[in-house]
Amino acid sequence: MSGKNKTLYKLSNYLLMFILLCGGLLISSCNEQARGFALPEGDIAEGKATYQRLACNECHSISEIDWKGGSDNLNIQLGGEVALQKSYGDLVTSVINPSHKIAPRYKQKTSAEATEEGLSKMKNYNEVMTVQELVDLVAFLQSEYEVVGIPTSDYYPYHY
Repeated sequence: MSGKNKTLYKLSNYLLMFILLCGGLLISSCNEQARGFALPEGDIAEGKATYQRLACNECHSISEIDWKGGSDNLNIQLGGEVALQKSYGDLVTSVINPSHKIAPRYKQKTSAEATEEGLSKMKNYNEVMTVQELVDLVAFLQSEYEVVGIPTSDYYPYHY
């Protein structure tokens, strides 16, 4: 193994350990001691570049970036108006462990978005993405969501 390959191998091992540590912290977030976990602030422009470099737009569509459509021809919408802000932890987890939380509509065995086992078909980028790229990507994704208020209702409870 050449020196360059050894360096890349070591770097990928450190990155994998860091990602596993972050995942462990996210999983243990129910524990009060895990409160306050946060990665450093990311660069939205760099995150957009990472999104494009990793070809996320083969399966995901997001504003201002053309959707390419990959071999599965998936078009999973990201961003837009939501009732609740996508948390930093939710987005990090979705990138480093996409099978952690799959929408029920994607878990169907006939769904193109999930395997027969109900796991996400999203590629694992943990060994090709640096921690800084992850931080930037999450900053970009979070910036694409717009929280809108809960719609008002004219519903009046019926009282006896």
